[in-house]
Amino acid sequence: MKFWLLLLCLAFTALPAFSADEIAPFTTDGCSAFPDGTFEEETLWLACCTAHDFAYWQGGTYQERVKADKLLHQCVSDVGEPIIAELMLAGVRVGGTPYLPTKFRWGYGWPYPRGYKAITAQERQKIAAQLQLMQNKTVFRY
Repeated sequence: MKFWLLLLCLAFTALPAFSADEIAPFTTDGCSAFPDGTFEEETLWLACCTAHDFAYWQGGTYQERVKADKLLHQCVSDVGEPIIAELMLAGVRVGGTPYLPTKFRWGYGWPYPRGYKAITAQERQKIAAQLQLMQNKTVFRY
């Protein structure tokens, strides 16, 4: 019991501090605790995970989370790894719940706890503003 209490306390201290009605800048850790690809192609499904992280950062309804998880599964299957896709789907369905204060929960861009909640028009504007900031900071090299 003490272990779980300690783990919960550590998770809360790892959360970013920002206003209750603001979304934090988008971040991604790739495929979290899962590899980003194979030994031969180290980033084979990394783009799938990044797109999935983008959906999780925004959050939304339960149905939107199911859709994001299915898209991850499809994307990884499409790169030729259907078994990996099944493992990843199982992992995100269990580990991505919005009810744990983790850095990879559904809606992690918003302050905890958010749960499953439709994104409002005002929140969409805040998401768009964060995306604009990201684009302004991105440096393209050719």
